[in-house]
Amino acid sequence: MNEALIRSLTPSVLGVLVRRGADFAAAEDAVQDALVEAVRVWSADPPRDPKGWLVTVAWRRFLDATRADAARRRREDLVDEEPPPGPTPAVDDTLQLYFLCAHPSLTPSSAVALTLRAVGGLTTRQVAQAYLVPEATMAQRISRAKRTVSGVRFGQPGDVATVLRVLYLIFNEGYFGDVDLAAEAIRLTRQLAAAIDHPEVAGLLALMLLHHARRAARRAADGSLVPLAEQDRGRWDTALIAEGVGILQAALARDRLGEFQAQAAIAALHADAPTAGETDWVQIVEWYDELALLTDSPIVRLNRAVAVGEADGPRAGLAALAALDDALPRYTAVAAYLHERDGNVATAARLYAEAAQKAANLAERDHLTRQAARLNALQG
Repeated sequence: MNEALIRSLTPSVLGVLVRRGADFAAAEDAVQDALVEAVRVWSADPPRDPKGWLVTVAWRRFLDATRADAARRRREDLVDEEPPPGPTPAVDDTLQLYFLCAHPSLTPSSAVALTLRAVGGLTTRQVAQAYLVPEATMAQRISRAKRTVSGVRFGQPGDVATVLRVLYLIFNEGYFGDVDLAAEAIRLTRQLAAAIDHPEVAGLLALMLLHHARRAARRAADGSLVPLAEQDRGRWDTALIAEGVGILQAALARDRLGEFQAQAAIAALHADAPTAGETDWVQIVEWYDELALLTDSPIVRLNRAVAVGEADGPRAGLAALAALDDALPRYTAVAAYLHERDGNVATAARLYAEAAQKAANLAERDHLTRQAARLNALQG
């Protein structure tokens, strides 16, 4: 059996799952898992009924995913929508599952992907978007990780750094979408901070709290995104900000700087500014420099270009941006913003429209489309 035959059956198998009651996105995930399994086993043991085999495996994967999602939602139902301040008294086995999935036999990236899918409740598509890779690539990576750990004993849980990466990605998925998911990530990070004396655990918790404090101001009444500079700072949660800053200061005092502490320091500088115009952009650029040294991340350098544009002027920001790969997510949106700041309205409008076409979600696409329309209206 070859891959061409396997993939030719995809539409009909997907149709069977949808007719059985699976929603389309979940059915796609299940079929993708079945396809990967077929590529692995058919060469040695081809089935007599390829389509029936795929339907059976995909349906089982769908049921497993549905049960896992239901279990996750039951756990979330036990948590208040807003994370309470202070230590979390209740402890469940969820955090332990995170450590078990971060098994030493897996690479860190595979461990994170597996945990996000198996325990975190994210779809394969959401995990792929977090890693900036095609969904099919991520499906294969997750399937390989499952096979790797299927025959090992879980006596050696993974390291803290991998678990922190998972919690951070789950929080980001919740921060930009489902608030309950963000609250769950905060709850688990509180548990981890209570159990482990580690400055980066504290840094991540501070970062989550500082970002979560702005959640009420991030959307307008019609559901549209409100950029940070335009948010009503009176709606920010000052208690969460104070807690986050306190946790961060204690972590920084230990002089063991890590990327989450550096990100939290940037978030704290935004939270400390009474107005957008009073933001200390010079210090923010300095923290981005530290963060770039720690991570060598192109996304960090992209965000640094925005900060440079605020601290030293839009042309300095555009110069910093020019050194980066224009295929980066949000590159075009950042270019549009800096060109608008520089007074180049026509170029900014065109770039906002291009960025809208590349946006990862509907809310961001709508925001960028409105920005393009606003500038086009200014030009008459």
